[in-house]
Amino acid sequence: MPPSVSVIIPCRNEEKTIQSVLDAIYSQTYPHELLQVVIADGLSEDHTREEIASFKNNHADLDILVVDNPQRIIPAGLNAAIRASSGEIIVRMDAHSIPNPDYVALCVDALEKNIAQNVGGVWDIQPGKGSWIARSIAAAAGNPLAVGDAHYRFTDKAAYVDTVPYGSYKRDLFEQIGLFDETLLANEDYELNTRILQSGGKIWLDPKIRCTYYARSNLLALSKQYYGYGYWKVQMLKRYPETLRWRQALPPAFLLGLLTTLLVGFFWKPSLYLFAASSGLYLLILLGVGIHMAITKRDILMMIGVPLAIITMHFSWGAGFLAGVFSAKKDK
Repeated sequence: MPPSVSVIIPCRNEEKTIQSVLDAIYSQTYPHELLQVVIADGLSEDHTREEIASFKNNHADLDILVVDNPQRIIPAGLNAAIRASSGEIIVRMDAHSIPNPDYVALCVDALEKNIAQNVGGVWDIQPGKGSWIARSIAAAAGNPLAVGDAHYRFTDKAAYVDTVPYGSYKRDLFEQIGLFDETLLANEDYELNTRILQSGGKIWLDPKIRCTYYARSNLLALSKQYYGYGYWKVQMLKRYPETLRWRQALPPAFLLGLLTTLLVGFFWKPSLYLFAASSGLYLLILLGVGIHMAITKRDILMMIGVPLAIITMHFSWGAGFLAGVFSAKKDK
């Protein structure tokens, strides 16, 4: 008998996307009688709950449960959903992602074979809107120059890794290492994965397990997202400094280096030459990436959009990280 599965989804004000996610879960190849969906709603102020209720009325053969998330933060929502769920296996999903039909079945298969304690797959990154900048952001979000060695964004090779998006777990894992850390407003999945690794567990990334992820649709939203990533990474590093990866350290180091050479340049002119050379080389590399993406995607505007997106990602992450460091020092 295959194990029962609970798909947990934290959401808030997702009236435009929640039915698409539920459609994708309903289309899973895994048997409906073994499938449960638990949605932790952060007290939505739009028609999210009405959309869920409408879907539930039209799909009575799928067990859908809604629980409140009064804290309105993702880790608290995940924990509330886990506590309310009944599945032997927990599969995390996001309200902005569309899992492939075999997503759940492949996750369950790997977990049942004890390949790892957390199993996940690869994002197929799509634009959040049809605008040229949204297309550019989606292209940049899957480029190694922008995201480093975050393999779940681009790899085609299965491997053991340090993190995966939207992981899947056996229920007893949470009994062993605890639930998601509710003091983190971002990086809660990475923090959980760190505890998995420190407890002797493994994390498996399989590119056959795929879901569509819709990237942010404009540079302001992208900047807020990556600033938060950088800031909350520092909060996690207070507890796990050994988990810092080069892809996470480079943006703040580069930003700090640029600011330092610029400020020193007001007093020592050669420093301005170093600032100009570093900035020029960086922009030249980004322009090359933009031209390559424009040719590959046959979208001339990506020549400008992709560099803008990568700059936004790097500098926002770096600024958030440095703000987190300053906050950590201030707290001391």
